[in-house]
Amino acid sequence: MKTKKGRSASRNGHGDPVPVAPHRDEPGRTPDALEPLVREMLKLVGEDPGREGLRRTPLRVAKAWRELTAGYDADIDEIINDALFTVDYNEMVLVKDITFYSQCEHHLLPFFGKAHVAYIPDGKVVGLSKIPRLVEVFSRRLQLQERLTSQIANTLQDKLHPLGVAVVIEARHLCMEMRGAQSLLSPTVTSKMLGCFQKDSRTREEFLTLVHAR
Repeated sequence: MKTKKGRSASRNGHGDPVPVAPHRDEPGRTPDALEPLVREMLKLVGEDPGREGLRRTPLRVAKAWRELTAGYDADIDEIINDALFTVDYNEMVLVKDITFYSQCEHHLLPFFGKAHVAYIPDGKVVGLSKIPRLVEVFSRRLQLQERLTSQIANTLQDKLHPLGVAVVIEARHLCMEMRGAQSLLSPTVTSKMLGCFQKDSRTREEFLTLVHAR
């Protein structure tokens, strides 16, 4: 599927098109467009955006948010398709302890932690560096941890058609630690198991054992 600018639209785990965010050069996608909004927010919380320490803060925040939400501009097909290789290998491939940082869509506060991603090939493998890249792309969006976990697993399933995919994410949420319940150092763990990881308890146990091995 092509967007009006000719870019391929990615599809979700159910095969439905995923809306592609406007390109950075389109209206509303430049740091300049965010700058006055940040300045207004500073006024609303009782600050003076004209004082020395805050004078360049709106620009810095706008640039930071462009970086933190860069995943909306990523083309999943472009990332994955040039790194698929035909290989006679059908044992588990695991990349663990992938550090990520994301923003909770409910409070716009960070959550961060480690992702552990595994799959069992069925004739095709993907370049190992593409797995952390996939985690990065989906984490650099406004997110829910549950959705992030599913998006990584479903994308690998759709692109590789492996025998199975497993994803476990462990994360700390500052919306829990800084406000509300103020539950400190309480990680949230989510998982998504597809194919043989879901159906075969031995495969699932092997994955979980390797994840927790230190």
